[in-house]
Amino acid sequence: MKKMLLRFAICVGLVLSPGVQAEPIVIRFSHVVAPDTPKGKAAEYFRARAEALTEGRVRVEVYPNSTLYKDREELEALQLGAVEMLAPSLAKFAPLGLREFEVFDLPYIFDGYEALRRVTTGPVGRELLGRLEARGIRGLAFWDNGFKSFSANTPIHGPDDLHGLRMRIQSSRVLEEQMLALGALPQVMGFSDVYDALRHGVVDGTENPHSNLYTQRMHEVQGHLILTGHGYLGYAVITNKRFWDALPRDIRRQLERAMDEATAFANRIAQEENEQALAAVRAAGHTVVYEPDARTLAAFKQALLPVHQRMEERIGADLIRAIYRATGFDPSRM
Repeated sequence: MKKMLLRFAICVGLVLSPGVQAEPIVIRFSHVVAPDTPKGKAAEYFRARAEALTEGRVRVEVYPNSTLYKDREELEALQLGAVEMLAPSLAKFAPLGLREFEVFDLPYIFDGYEALRRVTTGPVGRELLGRLEARGIRGLAFWDNGFKSFSANTPIHGPDDLHGLRMRIQSSRVLEEQMLALGALPQVMGFSDVYDALRHGVVDGTENPHSNLYTQRMHEVQGHLILTGHGYLGYAVITNKRFWDALPRDIRRQLERAMDEATAFANRIAQEENEQALAAVRAAGHTVVYEPDARTLAAFKQALLPVHQRMEERIGADLIRAIYRATGFDPSRM
């Protein structure tokens, strides 16, 4: 009997001993792009820093290339708790009733990364992330991908060359209006389906930052690319609010630190990755790359800036004006 009690005491001591490691908290981080894109690399960077800073108390499992959930599935999966972390493109929040996030899709609203950062790291960005909480989502950070160019299977020397083309877009009323303003036919399609759709002629062209174009091999089936820089593609890194709030406070602090570091990394490499991808597209030799002159860029802006006014009712005129003030943007000078 004494031996049994002794064995029991030893077992209890082992369970209660602070030296015995509990099972790590698992964070499943799902995204739809390749591991070698800016978002893919940033997700891996976050994984490494989160696991290091928490000394193994957290394990992050990264699922790239839609291997866990596709575009239209992932937000619902997050809300249901089937996945803990995502980094969806900002247009994805409109179906949740948060149309204001489509403000990032407005053509030519950001004149480069400096202007963009005044929004994403300022009061406007913080207020937008705060609006996610009513949907059971905690917004953690904004990550860049980059500025987009138009590609097609026919030459693009100016806005008129997009007339009548079937252009793939992600689901966004703003992007639909953008394509209509150019006389193109917008086709909403999940990101993982785009390469095959281009290869089989289901759509004629698309818009992408160069890192997406290259890593998804779209340049192999797109003969023409024009460097318009007309729109921004970025992501909000989000988590399930109930999961996040239930984390031990010290774990949450370390994850916030890991996210801050990953965000600085993501936004630092985005421009570099896109420049390298454009060079790789040129070197591959499948695609003719057009660099528009000032007159051509002015023509694109003239065609696309009216989209701002047409989207005021949907997005909110006050929000659009707040971004104008933050960035110093004046559409009347375009």
